[in-house]
Amino acid sequence: MRNFERVWYACYGSNLMEDRFLCYIAGGTPKGAKRTYTGCNDKALPKANRSYVIDHELYFAKSSHTWSGGSAAFLKPQKDKTAQSFGKIYSISKDQFIDLVKQEVDLDGELSIDPENVIRNGYLDIDADVWYDRILFLGWHQEMPIFSFTNSKFLKEEINAPHPLYLEKIISGLRETYNFTSVEIIKYLENKTGIKQHKIATDLKQLVNEVLEEMNA
Repeated sequence: MRNFERVWYACYGSNLMEDRFLCYIAGGTPKGAKRTYTGCNDKALPKANRSYVIDHELYFAKSSHTWSGGSAAFLKPQKDKTAQSFGKIYSISKDQFIDLVKQEVDLDGELSIDPENVIRNGYLDIDADVWYDRILFLGWHQEMPIFSFTNSKFLKEEINAPHPLYLEKIISGLRETYNFTSVEIIKYLENKTGIKQHKIATDLKQLVNEVLEEMNA
């Protein structure tokens, strides 16, 4: 029987790194960030996590105060069968997912997300002027729905490079989740919109090697 009280949250940016993601659950300040998260009302840890490849294209846009003006990660809102964005899914409660969205979009007050409605339509747009205003239904795993979020538009006019401290979290998460080599991580990231043709692209190899060396120390 399919379960709507628990869901899989699919991430594709800095939350690939589990320690970073757990700040959304338990509360805290991620290393390198300028924002402290309150955590979920229910601070129970995820019951499971695993790798998950998302058929939406990853890109970087906007300017985040949390990451010193660098961009944040987004998915293009339309599915693309040729896209392979390397993500991770966490098994959390429906209420934790709602609290997670509220923290990500910095939204006060109540937020209602009906999982069945999101599944039926394939997405749900939040009626608020926030960065991540679209809840995406990505499919099923172990009879539970997989949800993520992004902007309802491709933010082509706001493309921006990520700050190295933010990109470090993604690099660490890719290593942690997929055990990718430095070559595999560079190949995955170097042509992403927001990295390609920006200065960060020339520094990418050194950054990846430094992160992996630190993880292996």
